[in-house]
Amino acid sequence: MSAASIRVLSLIPPMTQLNTPYPSTAYLTGFLRAQQISAEQEDLALALVLQLLSPDSLQQLQQEAEALSPRAQTSAVQAFLALWPRYLATITPTIAFLQGRDSTLAHRIVSRQFLPEGPRFAALDVYIDEEGGDPLAWAFGALGVQDRARHLATLYLNDLADVLRDVVDPRFEFVRYAESLAQSQPTFEPLAQALAAPLNRIDRTLRDLTLQAITRHQPDVVLVSVPFPGAVYAAFRIAQCIKAQFPTLKLSLGGGFVNTELRQLAEPRVFDYFDFVTLDAGERPLLAMLEHIQGRRAQSRLVRTFVREQESGNVRYINMQEPDVPFAEVGTPTWDGLPLQRYLSLLDMLNPMHRLWSDGRWNKLTVAHGCYWKKCSFCDVSLDYISRYETASASILVDRIEAIIAETGQTGFHFVDEAAPPKVLKALAEELLRRQVAISWWGNIRFEKSFSPELCQLLAASGCIAISGGLEVASDRLLKLMKKGVSVEQVARVTQAFSEAGVLVHAYLMYGFPTQTVQDTVDALEYVRQLFDCGCIQSGFFHRFVCTVHSPVGQHPQEYGVTLQPLPPVSFAQNDVGFDDPTGTDHALLGQGLNKALYNFMHGIGLDEDVRSWFSVRVPRSRVPRQFIARALQ
Repeated sequence: MSAASIRVLSLIPPMTQLNTPYPSTAYLTGFLRAQQISAEQEDLALALVLQLLSPDSLQQLQQEAEALSPRAQTSAVQAFLALWPRYLATITPTIAFLQGRDSTLAHRIVSRQFLPEGPRFAALDVYIDEEGGDPLAWAFGALGVQDRARHLATLYLNDLADVLRDVVDPRFEFVRYAESLAQSQPTFEPLAQALAAPLNRIDRTLRDLTLQAITRHQPDVVLVSVPFPGAVYAAFRIAQCIKAQFPTLKLSLGGGFVNTELRQLAEPRVFDYFDFVTLDAGERPLLAMLEHIQGRRAQSRLVRTFVREQESGNVRYINMQEPDVPFAEVGTPTWDGLPLQRYLSLLDMLNPMHRLWSDGRWNKLTVAHGCYWKKCSFCDVSLDYISRYETASASILVDRIEAIIAETGQTGFHFVDEAAPPKVLKALAEELLRRQVAISWWGNIRFEKSFSPELCQLLAASGCIAISGGLEVASDRLLKLMKKGVSVEQVARVTQAFSEAGVLVHAYLMYGFPTQTVQDTVDALEYVRQLFDCGCIQSGFFHRFVCTVHSPVGQHPQEYGVTLQPLPPVSFAQNDVGFDDPTGTDHALLGQGLNKALYNFMHGIGLDEDVRSWFSVRVPRSRVPRQFIARALQ
């Protein structure tokens, strides 16, 4: 079999995103085609959701819901059955509206007389003003018909997702599907048991879609890219049905989940489903694997690949030392074969920055491989996707951008770097302006002092509409312990420079870091309140610190004042590791107050209140001066 004759199909398993394709298959397909290898791709995550939200599927769902005893029917199921005729009548036009194919339907949706309204719509009640007026007027005003309709339609889909979960599969979600079966699971047993269970209707639908894709493309090799734990169960179901129907097909598993959690893989049963499991950047392992399948390379010369040995049945990791394909030579990703007009623009969160993750069809592109800082103590700095930093010239990057625009007809870009380097962004902005390439772009950065007001204005002129970055614990003591390389004052000045340039700013926030006290937490929230109040940031997200085995905290816990809890024997997934912190702070209880405060801050509510009011338990007064950020900005 020559390189030209081998056929490769890359699959995106459920669930990833519904508004835009996850980019891994686009990168691999573009790279393989540049090597003159026949390569196609399919997004089974989108295909599954569209099938589940079809009239035929809803009719089956109604029959299944009716068969439940009244006691087993949740409020979501009861509302669905009571409003069933309206769900059947509205599902097709609503999907068309969310796909951007029928914008005039927005006027009917915003009337609140068109869509059936289940329990998810109760969230709107919190916005009703004292006079009982329009609950969404604060967000959309008198206009904003399209956005208002998209938010209502998203609530409608979330109601249906709740019914699917309550009736068909309790693990179902639009994003984190059966996540608990894979995330940091030391053994394969929970996943094996789930895969041995009879197929439910969602499983059968995924099986049918998978077999249709195999029949359509007739591949020799199938690549399944798993970015998150919430896509693992479906990835194995996909492999299970392919192996049953097409036993000679070769299957390979890779992606972000594999790169972080399966580095200690020793479970032979994984290879009942996949022939190969590859780590880190996929280009070089994939070329070696294809040569091996073609008989042109011995198994002993595979690159960063797990296999099961035929004689012993044991798992073996093989890594023939070969240089990775340089970032400048990986080629241009292609979205050819993906149904770009069928993705759903959803509007879960009304905040203008927060919505970018679920609203709009973004071409995802990487400005540089890895992270130029790679020092943060909470990050997986020992892994390739962080540690190997490589760049490409601005000319190459804009060549890729122009090729993607020509292919997709869309000019929105999400730069998915760990932290886009200021020097590269500056050169990229200048090249975009020099060539007069008009795009809208957003991405992740470090809030470092290199982002001067002048650079922020330049980036905005080149099309930057939003940036996100890590403020993390908003405490100078803890930022220093984290080796973050920034201070709260510096973050304030950088975020103000972006905001004044008309760029939206999202802050990643963290709580529960080693030695973080209740006082630290209250002070951090006060800093965040002031950053919102001064217009420096418009959006944020608090997440609980998780220690991973690949981070400096996980590798050198004594330097951070904590002790790690013993890990069980691992044969499958390993990432999170528990730790004991002598401060004894109840971070779970504090997290409720932090998230409540942040949700209100993003909607302009409660910015004048004492931050202690957001917590359900007694906490100390903040030690941060009320005008700290305002003075720092002066």
